[in-house]
Amino acid sequence: MSAPQASRSTALHAGAWWLWALGLATAASRTTNPLLLGLLVGVAGYVVAARRTDAPWARSYGAFVKVGLVVVAIRLVFAFFLGSPVPGTHTLLTLPEVPLPDWAKGVRIGGRVTAEGMVFALYDGLKLAALLICVGAANALANPSRLLKSLPGALYEAGVAVVVAMTFAPNLIADVQRLRAARRLRGRPDRGVTALLQVGLPVLEGALERSVALAAAMDARGYGRSAQVPRAVRHTTSVLTLGGLLGICAGTYGLLGDAGSGFGLPLLLAGLAAALAGLRLGGRRSLRTRYRPERWGPRAWLVSASGVAVAVLMIWANGYAPAALHPPAVPLTTPVLPLWPALSVLLGLVPALVAPVPRAPERPQRAERAASGTRAVRHGRDDRVRGGRDLPGGGPHPPQHTKEPTP
Repeated sequence: MSAPQASRSTALHAGAWWLWALGLATAASRTTNPLLLGLLVGVAGYVVAARRTDAPWARSYGAFVKVGLVVVAIRLVFAFFLGSPVPGTHTLLTLPEVPLPDWAKGVRIGGRVTAEGMVFALYDGLKLAALLICVGAANALANPSRLLKSLPGALYEAGVAVVVAMTFAPNLIADVQRLRAARRLRGRPDRGVTALLQVGLPVLEGALERSVALAAAMDARGYGRSAQVPRAVRHTTSVLTLGGLLGICAGTYGLLGDAGSGFGLPLLLAGLAAALAGLRLGGRRSLRTRYRPERWGPRAWLVSASGVAVAVLMIWANGYAPAALHPPAVPLTTPVLPLWPALSVLLGLVPALVAPVPRAPERPQRAERAASGTRAVRHGRDDRVRGGRDLPGGGPHPPQHTKEPTP
């Protein structure tokens, strides 16, 4: 099945991107093998590079990667100065230890730094970084406004708050990039503490203006207004929603634990049914209509199923290969890439094959045409200058033709 060109009718559902990314994040949470985590990050990065657009939110993936690297660095610094709960025999160096009172037993500052403790901290930091990068992939691929249109009516207000919060970071990154480019064009430095302080005020001003405009747009569209619903319906909605959420939590705990595996799945299904019924009844309070509702087509099923398959296969791999998915830090061993879990991670590349291909941006072509036109005008001026300045246009005198007398 060849991927079509992305358009309004063939665009992939935003929820499919989030299900795919959450599946990869779930798989990353089930392993500490750095090779598998690197493979998950590579799969997410390849899909983002192949299917993201030139929208402002699509530029946030690089920021999530940088945040993940910062998380790894902070985790290593904490393990270096504050120690690690993992005992080790390979001492790298010994720091001066700060004496602490008796009530702070179990906490130390300084002391012996072991290779086992640093490796354990590296594995833990890579796991959290992979989670952040997978979430960043969903944020770069899914259109937040289209995701808001697909939410149930009962979650509309909460969905607006979440979408506004999630679109703040991409818009902030776009503002910072735009201001740094403007400073470079003016010959001013765009790196360092001074440049950061000078860029911060315009970014804050733009964020305030955007928030005021968003508030005016929401008020003009009647945001926050609700219909009159009978009290019995409201109470029934609250009971079903709260009971459904409790059932989902209890069923998930039963599935993850060994003792409650028998009743976990029925309780989870009952909780989902109750929560969906509560959301259905709660949607009656929403006074909004859907214009061009989002369609969940076969490609959305394939994309979301690929992420769910990666998560399920990784959870299943914990049962038959726990040592490969969690390489021990004590004793120090070289991590090995397990074959079947690695092949299951490669299922996450399905969106790069079936998702609609985004259109190529036209701005670089326009900029190239404008630059070529500018160069042509500049060359014409140079020719006039080199030719002389006798004519008003700067060119040389035209050749004087003398008319020969006719015999």
